[in-house]
Amino acid sequence: MDAILSTQRRRLLLGLGGSAALVLTGCGRPSGQAEVHFAGETMGTTYNVKVARFSPERTPVRSAGGRAGGVRRRESAHVAVRDDSELTRFNRAPGDVVLSEDLWRVVAAGQEVAAATDGAFDMTVAPLVVRWGFGPAPRGSIPQGEEIRTIRARTGHQGLRLDGGRRLASKRRADLELDLGGIAKGYGVDLAASALEAAGAEHYMVEAGARSARAASTPTGSPGASASSSPMPCRSAPVSIVPLSGRAMATSGDYRNYFEAAGRRYSHEIDPRTGAPIDHRLCSVTVVAEDCMRADALATALLVLGPDRGVQMAESLGLAAYFVERRGADQYGDRQSRAFAALGGSAA
Repeated sequence: MDAILSTQRRRLLLGLGGSAALVLTGCGRPSGQAEVHFAGETMGTTYNVKVARFSPERTPVRSAGGRAGGVRRRESAHVAVRDDSELTRFNRAPGDVVLSEDLWRVVAAGQEVAAATDGAFDMTVAPLVVRWGFGPAPRGSIPQGEEIRTIRARTGHQGLRLDGGRRLASKRRADLELDLGGIAKGYGVDLAASALEAAGAEHYMVEAGARSARAASTPTGSPGASASSSPMPCRSAPVSIVPLSGRAMATSGDYRNYFEAAGRRYSHEIDPRTGAPIDHRLCSVTVVAEDCMRADALATALLVLGPDRGVQMAESLGLAAYFVERRGADQYGDRQSRAFAALGGSAA
């Protein structure tokens, strides 16, 4: 997940779900300014923030550190593995829950993406994620047909109703649960970008969970840097370099978090329509959008849809999307939507 961010739009780049390598150019540290670095834990993973330049009129180090701590505390609301998180309390509640402003933004955006993608992105897959062994519980046996159907009966984004006036989330089933793994980190990156810029940061990098996130902003917002995404841990994979300005990028892949059993590979990306891990040749999707939260969710949805339906969906929604698919042993090919091509990217 790199972006050039104008101080007005406050966007940040994030490559999620895969080992995306993103390279920022044209953003060296200004002479005479020391680099500021702080790190910590968030949403079950780690983050690192490096700031190379602040506005000269600001007193940034203490301010940036304090703001980053605030972001970290807000992000903790979205972690289901924490007993004290707001998401855990929601999942355990039998009925209506009034959500905090932060959690509301994430859940509401997730429901929008779910509706737009015919349910390919669905936060209610939480019990399936856990049963397939990608949650906090130890991995057990491979779930089979009837068990999957039983669990799927608890899922479906239509089972969650939202009342924006009261920030009220209502469950149609008491056992409905949410997994925000496909969207919350993107929101966290957007928060970090806003916090850093409010503290006066002009050139900075954010990395989360071994998935690179780098951003730079200039006083004019000019496109002075580019992002290079190599979404596969294989040198033969396609690479696209895209100039970015005031946008965010997120990558979702099936190759980072998976397990193998009986000679078969099972990815952490669950298809809500089947209740099982995705099983097709598409292995990576990168989406460029106006904010990282939606780019994150949309990349997940397109990956779930697969190489053909995913491209069709990207075109129908006007999304800037870049697809990498397997085409044989250690062979990969790429496809891109018209909106992505219009960004002026090039092969590395």
